[in-house]
Amino acid sequence: MAYDNNDKKMESVYSKRIRAGKRRTYFFDVRSTRNQDYYLTITESRKRFNDNGYDRHKIFLYKEDFNKFIKALNEAVDHVKTELMPDFDFDAFNHDSPLGENEDGEIDAVADEAVSVAETSAVIDDSSAKNNGADEEVDKW
Repeated sequence: MAYDNNDKKMESVYSKRIRAGKRRTYFFDVRSTRNQDYYLTITESRKRFNDNGYDRHKIFLYKEDFNKFIKALNEAVDHVKTELMPDFDFDAFNHDSPLGENEDGEIDAVADEAVSVAETSAVIDDSSAKNNGADEEVDKW
């Protein structure tokens, strides 16, 4: 397991990245504790307008709250879709492109920077990733 000197950074056992526009990326990381307990971190990373840095905001979601969180999230999204914006075509935004490519198939520099942010914010132990069968997910980064 990977810990820093303050024992605050825990091992990432699964990670999913979602690009949202040109400047935003969301990371969903499942992490483990020393006691083999698991929790989820949700990170929003936004490229700053005036410099080369990123602003990051993180939510920690613990297993006892998973069901309540998913239920509330689904209710809120459904309310927007059915009550507030029933005529909007939300499916028009289902355009998953290959990782790091824009609509023209060219490598996106913002995606490259987002990968750098992900690599620095998530501690991944290659040997545990292979043991958990997650090496294909890591290769996608």
